[in-house]
Amino acid sequence: MSLVPSHRPALAEEVTNQLRGMIQSGEWPLQEKIPAEPLLMASLGVSRGTLREAIKALAHSGMLEVRRGDGTYVRATSEISGAAQRMCMEHTQEHVVEVRVGLDTQAARLATKNATDDDIAVLRELLKVRREAWFAGDYPAWARADWDFHERVALASGNPLLHQLYVSFGGVFHDDLLRQQRKAGFNGIPHEGHDELADAIEARDEAAAVASVYRNLDFAAEWLTH
Repeated sequence: MSLVPSHRPALAEEVTNQLRGMIQSGEWPLQEKIPAEPLLMASLGVSRGTLREAIKALAHSGMLEVRRGDGTYVRATSEISGAAQRMCMEHTQEHVVEVRVGLDTQAARLATKNATDDDIAVLRELLKVRREAWFAGDYPAWARADWDFHERVALASGNPLLHQLYVSFGGVFHDDLLRQQRKAGFNGIPHEGHDELADAIEARDEAAAVASVYRNLDFAAEWLTH
């Protein structure tokens, strides 16, 4: 008698790929809760067991976080991002800022050479959203716009590997921003590393771009000690 092979592993892998695609496309935003199990089971046409197997795989990779009694949240947009976040948990915020010095300065240098007019227009718009969100007291929107600005600078560098590495630290940088925001007296809209950086990129001024990044990260490092 021959045994019929189980197709569940292949189905679970297929569902895992579908969920991964929803995260990477932005359909499920970073830090947001994903739809409840019954909705996902119905939309994907799978059993609870298969769905949970897929979610478990993405939680293991660091892309999802299952919070008992609350739900499942998007923690990273890729496996490399999930791994980066787990590594960052083992290090101090000072170490994270030191890593940003390398990534941000190189992104700024390359962006002064490779940024397009569209890149600069997007940077300006993100700064506007960031400023409006800060004054409106919408701190999650402010943090997203701030992170999106830095991520766009990395994209404008024209180096896809640098951009991928930068994106991998997105959740860590985002959480750091919100922690700093909760400290009394914190200024969430410094010109250094933001408006100044956009001006320098548009002017194709590498030295000014790098100097602005250093001023911004010095500001961030100072707030870590408050």
